[in-house]
Amino acid sequence: MTLQNQSGTSTIRPTIDTMDLEEIVELRTSHMVVGGAALARDANGRVVFVSGALPDELVMVRMVTAKKDFATAEVVSVTEPSASRVEPACEAWHRGCGGCDWQHIAPAAQVAMKTDMVREALSRTARVDQPVVVTGAAIAPWGYRTTVRLAVGDDGRVGFRSRRSHDVVALRACPVADERINGLLATVVAAGTDELSLRVGVAGAELIAWGAPGALVSGLADTVRIGATAVVHEDVAGHRFRVSATSFFQSSPEAAELLVAAVTRAAAGLDLGQCTVIDAYGGVGLFAATVARGAERVVLVEASASACADARHNLRGQRAEVMEMRLEAWTPIAADLVIADPARNGLDKSAAARLVQTGASRIVLVSCDAGSLARDTRLLREHGYAHRGTEVLDVFPNTSHVETVTRFDRFAPGDRANHPDHV
Repeated sequence: MTLQNQSGTSTIRPTIDTMDLEEIVELRTSHMVVGGAALARDANGRVVFVSGALPDELVMVRMVTAKKDFATAEVVSVTEPSASRVEPACEAWHRGCGGCDWQHIAPAAQVAMKTDMVREALSRTARVDQPVVVTGAAIAPWGYRTTVRLAVGDDGRVGFRSRRSHDVVALRACPVADERINGLLATVVAAGTDELSLRVGVAGAELIAWGAPGALVSGLADTVRIGATAVVHEDVAGHRFRVSATSFFQSSPEAAELLVAAVTRAAAGLDLGQCTVIDAYGGVGLFAATVARGAERVVLVEASASACADARHNLRGQRAEVMEMRLEAWTPIAADLVIADPARNGLDKSAAARLVQTGASRIVLVSCDAGSLARDTRLLREHGYAHRGTEVLDVFPNTSHVETVTRFDRFAPGDRANHPDHV
C-alpha cells in the first residue's frame, strides 16, 4: 500500500492489521490520554496509544499490541520532539526502570498535561458538558516520596520492575525518593518476601521497613524499625498523625497538605460546625482531623484494621467515630457532607449508593485516576449529583498518576437550571 507518511514523503507501509508487531512505523501524536500515553492514529485512522511520546510529536514506534479498535506502541526514536521533552536524568530509567513513566517530560509541563487528561475523561467518558477543571499546585519533582514499595530480586537486592518485563531493576538510589529512603536503598537486602516497603516519618525522623510476614531484612542500621507494627509520625495542617507501616498515607506530607487544602476549598460554604461529615475510605483520619476538625459529628468508614487503629489515635478529642468495615457493608446515616477517597479503581455502584443514601448536599471526591473519576462522575450524576468542578494536583511528579479533588452538589428534583445535563 502506497501512503504519504507524516513528513509528506511517499512510502510503502502496512496497516496494523497486517504488519508484524515488531515493525517500526512513523506516527504523529495528538494529545495525552488516561494512562499516560500519547494518542496517535494509524493510516486507517485506528487509535494507537504510544508510551514514551508527548503531544504533537513525530515519532518512530514499535507496535506492541494490535486489537480491532486500537493498538499500543512504544517510542523507538523521536523525529520531531516536543518542546517539553527532556532527557531523563535517572540512570536507572536508562536501564529500563518502570518506576517513573514521565521522566521524559519537563516537570513544569506535567501538571498541565494531567489537567488535559482529566478534562478529556470528564468530557468523553462522563459526558460532562464543558467541565470545570482547574490546574492546582504541584509538589517538588525530586526527592519527595517518603514511602516506596519495592520489588525484591533473586539476589535480595531491591528495585522497581522493568517497564518492559517483570524483571527487577536494582537501585542504590532513586531521584524521586526522600534522601533518607535513599540511604536505606544503598544497603538493604531482603529474603522471604517479593516486596519490601520503606518509609520515613519526616516529623519524627523515623525510618521503618516491612515486607511479607516472616521476611528477613538486613543491611540496615539498628535505628530502623522493621516489621508491620512499626509506626512513623507526620505533621499535616497543624495536626500530628501516627501512621502504621501497613496503613496508607500520601506520597509525602507536602502532598497531604495540598490535598487537605483542596478538599477544604471544595467544602467551602458549608457551616461545618452544624454538619455531620462522613469520611469514607478515611484511612488514618487525614481529612477527618483537618478539614472536618470543627464538625458537629464525624463518622469515618475504613476497612483497614491498622488504619482504623491509627485513626482512633489521631482523632482523640474530636467528636468522631471510626467504623472498621467495607463501605459496601456500612449502614448509611443522614449527613451534610461526604468526603470520599477511594482506591485507584474508584467507587463501585454499591459504594456510590451508600454515599448518596446519606442525603448529603455535597460530596467531595478524591480520585487518583482520571478514568475512575469519569466513571464515578457518571454514577453520581445518575443519583442526582452535579459535577461542579475538579482541581488537579500533581503529587506524583515524573509519573502519569493524577490526583484530583472534585465537588458534587445534589440538585433538587425538577431543578432544571442546576441539573447536570442542563446546557
